[in-house]
Amino acid sequence: MCGISGVLGFGGAPASPAIVRAMTAALSHRGPDGEGHYVNGPIGLGHRRLAILDPSPAGRQPMSTESGSVWITYNGEIYNFRELRAILEGRGHRFRSNSDTEVILRAYEEWGIECIHQFNGMFAFALWDRGRGRLWLVRDRLGIKPLFYALLSDRLLFASEIKALLCDRTFERRVDPIALHHYLSLNYVPAPLTLLKGVRQVLPGHYLAIDEGGRVEEHEYWDLRFEEDGDRGDAFYLEAFEALLRDAVHAHLVSDVPLGAFLSGGLDSSGLVSFMSELLGGPVKTFSVGFSSRSYSELGFARRVASACGTEHHERELAPDISRILPTVVRHAEEPTADASMVGVYYLAQLAREQVKLVLSGDGADEILAGYETYLAPEVIRWYRKLPRWVRRGVLGPLVRVLPESGRKMSVGFRLRRFVRWAELDPERAHAAWRISFDEAEKRRLYGSELAEAAQGLDTFDLYGPVFAKTNAGHPLNRLLYADTRFYLPNDMLVKMDRMGMAHGLEVRVPYLDHRVVELAARIPPRLKIGPGHTRKYLLKQVLRSRVPEEILRRRKEGFLPPVALWLDRHWEFVADTIGSSRIMKAGLFRAEAVRELLERRSGTIGWGLQVWGLLSLAIWSDLYLD
Repeated sequence: MCGISGVLGFGGAPASPAIVRAMTAALSHRGPDGEGHYVNGPIGLGHRRLAILDPSPAGRQPMSTESGSVWITYNGEIYNFRELRAILEGRGHRFRSNSDTEVILRAYEEWGIECIHQFNGMFAFALWDRGRGRLWLVRDRLGIKPLFYALLSDRLLFASEIKALLCDRTFERRVDPIALHHYLSLNYVPAPLTLLKGVRQVLPGHYLAIDEGGRVEEHEYWDLRFEEDGDRGDAFYLEAFEALLRDAVHAHLVSDVPLGAFLSGGLDSSGLVSFMSELLGGPVKTFSVGFSSRSYSELGFARRVASACGTEHHERELAPDISRILPTVVRHAEEPTADASMVGVYYLAQLAREQVKLVLSGDGADEILAGYETYLAPEVIRWYRKLPRWVRRGVLGPLVRVLPESGRKMSVGFRLRRFVRWAELDPERAHAAWRISFDEAEKRRLYGSELAEAAQGLDTFDLYGPVFAKTNAGHPLNRLLYADTRFYLPNDMLVKMDRMGMAHGLEVRVPYLDHRVVELAARIPPRLKIGPGHTRKYLLKQVLRSRVPEEILRRRKEGFLPPVALWLDRHWEFVADTIGSSRIMKAGLFRAEAVRELLERRSGTIGWGLQVWGLLSLAIWSDLYLD
């Protein structure tokens, strides 16, 4: 993986070499192995290199065809590049390197922009076709790799990270109030929005075509489609999924440098490590971190998997000082996040980078195979609503509200309170609500007059309506999975892995999100995703039954949640001072007394911790990124 950046001038405006160089330098952490630039007339391309495939000088970027008519700067990996190269050589193309970058160039020469349908990988690239006067900005199907852009009056800026765009000093750093409104509920900013007004993301499965006149066309080239008409039986799907997952892991092992794996001790990463051990024929380097608070640590499970698979295991227990590490994490994340597990992933990537340049990670399995508890909710809601209304409202509601809610990881009180709170909603609307921090009423109590006016009429839940309307899925479970692949997966989970990995120059690959695996999962009947006894990821558990320890198959999914309330309590002076003195507070977007009331509540519960962590991240972000 690498970092890309560039400028396209409109109406004859030339690209500034100084800006291209500054943008590229801002991405040095993404590519510590080299830097390259190409500036000619309206176009300027920059590249920071993390050499994984063909680390020789022949693989340097930006790269061009022999004639110089087509140029590319590219971030990612094309896992089937060798197969594509053989096809292209058969059609008369000659190669100067062993890199996948050159395969993209030759594929474009052969098939035009439709070449993207041939690629199996994670990628974000900019391709300049001088003859057509057109710039293509392309992002992979699932949004594994990031790509941001900003349209100014006479030019377009683009980059792997927002901080590179800000090297153009004419760019005004102002908060986008609509994005802020949605962030406070979702805990992340939904693409194509960002928290900076004027900065946008290329959506997953999309590309932009931009010409020198400043015209921008957006095209969707891939969308997840479900097949629900046929059922070929358990054996067929089990065999097909196991074979394809093995092939995907094998494809993701292509590398010219040492590699390893993140190992949490959960089902998904354990399964990957078992396949890696088989395919590599030797000990896999595995990496785990845990938290000093016992109820939040999974190190014991990771050790048992490492022992069963014979890995070379490395682990670290964390007790971070958030006053020191959180500003660094937010700076690399570039947007605030209420997902505090990003701190753990930062340290995990740091640990892995001491040994390897790339790792495989189990992200994505939950969203394609139904791993979250929330996927059971529609069925539970159906039974819950059979109870008389007076029982639900007059007995269970008050009872759940008085249950103690501790700061322990996903306490029963927290989960039941969330369920009863949202169970009266439509199941699809309820699905959007399970993970929120602030509901609409809570947000509006915080807002100052300017933000209240900007957010008038907005409801974050309404973002989900067009997504549910777009999918061809009819089964309720598949509809929820589709929504999560469009929202939670690319905007939270994959952001976390990309930014925290790249903070240390570590490439993170996600075999469960090989698009072939994702498309096969969309054809698997829902009864094999949630199986007998409401078993989540039932099919994956059957595939891995002979590969991972039984206790890993049986254990309840925990997730990589840190002890947020404990961290906040230990560093309370930092928390209160940072929020109170931040630029976002000084801008008057929030009512100081409402924020103060929230902080003084200091309940130590999970829900309160998520809200305060989200505000703390926002405060730090505003000090780093706003004018």
